[in-house]
Amino acid sequence: MEVLITRRKLKMANEEQIGFHKGSLATLAKEREELLKIVKITEQLMEAHVKALKDLGVDLEAEAKKVQEQAEEQKETKNSNGLDGRVA
Repeated sequence: MEVLITRRKLKMANEEQIGFHKGSLATLAKEREELLKIVKITEQLMEAHVKALKDLGVDLEAEAKKVQEQAEEQKETKNSNGLDGRVA
């Protein structure tokens, strides 16, 4: 008799865990869908701003290149001013 009760409890506990995980997956799938919607809207807004800047004559590729060059210069300056630059 006790063995049957224990088996029923284990089966119920197992079914509860299965239900919990299925519910979690369903919730996470919906969350992912909403996140993708947000990403899509963000991309559309970014594209609109890029288009507006191009219409205003801003060369975004040149701007990006300039920023990249400045970052490289700062990196080189940092390396030459660091310990490596002081040790001969």
